[in-house]
Amino acid sequence: MPEITAAMVQALREATNVGMMECKKALAEAGGDTEKAIRILRERGMAIAAKKASRAANQGLIASGAAEEGRAASLVEVNCETDFVAKNANFQAFARQLAQQAAQSDGNLAEMAQAAITAKVAEIGENIVARRNVRFRLQGPGLIASYIHLGGKVGVLVELGCEKEGTTAQPSFKELAKDLTLHIAACHPRYLARADVPADVVRAEREIYAKQVENKPPAIVEKIVDGKMGKYYAQVCLVEQGFVKDPDMPVNKLLEARGKELGDRIEIRRFVRFQVGE
Repeated sequence: MPEITAAMVQALREATNVGMMECKKALAEAGGDTEKAIRILRERGMAIAAKKASRAANQGLIASGAAEEGRAASLVEVNCETDFVAKNANFQAFARQLAQQAAQSDGNLAEMAQAAITAKVAEIGENIVARRNVRFRLQGPGLIASYIHLGGKVGVLVELGCEKEGTTAQPSFKELAKDLTLHIAACHPRYLARADVPADVVRAEREIYAKQVENKPPAIVEKIVDGKMGKYYAQVCLVEQGFVKDPDMPVNKLLEARGKELGDRIEIRRFVRFQVGE
């Protein structure tokens, strides 16, 4: 039996908001495996939030760049060793430079910018890593919007599509794109829609919810599980989340309403959200 340390118990408590004794019991039952312990607590209906207990300690910035007159854009995470360097203007300018490079071509940024990163490491005196990058290029009428939040700790990239080229010039369409980036930053959706949730994730969630009510008749269990899954989708799927500026209106209804105003069909084609160290 592995030793259950106070640090392990505290980390599990921070991840689940469950009491220390229950966290210690769950860790003992899970053989010290934090992820298994989180699942045990969720099955017992005790975990309020299933956050990752093992938070990466990486420092750095999220940055965004644009190219092709806005038809392409990037989001990158550039890591360093200390928060002091992350707040340094020199490092911040370098992160934006890398984001601009990532917006201009597909590929692994760490490989494309290896020489520049090596030179900057020598200049600053800390290890620098281009940890991840993504590039969106418009797939039809629409626009790509980006948003950097919390001084570079969170970044969002979203492609908002429509059917008419003229719609993209409308102020309300641009405002919607901006609002969606703010929403994604604040509400942290994991998927765009239900169809994007992996089958194994759905299966695991249903098993957890069924375990919570296993003492009830099977027909009742199925209904309860379906209801809980509906709430789960409303938490993790962007189009089913309550819009951050009007929680009573799901994002898909917001898209429908704005589409009617503009006389067009509006859709979120894709999005990505980066958080430093995530």
